[in-house]
Amino acid sequence: MNDVPPVPEERSLGELLGELTSEITTLVRQEATLAKTELGQKAARVGKDVGFLAAGGAVAYAGLLAIIASIIAMLAHVMPWWAAALLVGVVVASVGAFLVTRGLAALKREDLTPHATLESLAGERRASDGRTSNRRAAV
Repeated sequence: MNDVPPVPEERSLGELLGELTSEITTLVRQEATLAKTELGQKAARVGKDVGFLAAGGAVAYAGLLAIIASIIAMLAHVMPWWAAALLVGVVVASVGAFLVTRGLAALKREDLTPHATLESLAGERRASDGRTSNRRAAV
């Protein structure tokens, strides 16, 4: 009996380069899809935080219009008009500032770096470097 292991199929340099090109194309497409998905998820969260900013601005504006008109008129019976307007304005502006601060703090905490994509690319680079050095050693 012959116990000689089978000889691996020899492929030409053109075939190897064609395969490498195909693998790189597939990898780039997969990484682009991953980045798009990851950034889409992060954009959705950022959109919610921007919504807090917009809501804060709208509430501050609505409060400025509605509350100032009614409370200033009421306070004007016990203090001068200007003092009533100043007091109400400070309170309404404080509420608006709180909402804006909350939205900004949430935006600052958001990390927009596509970590999964970067890790995947780093892993593919390490694997590619390993394949390249193995092929060089075989030549």
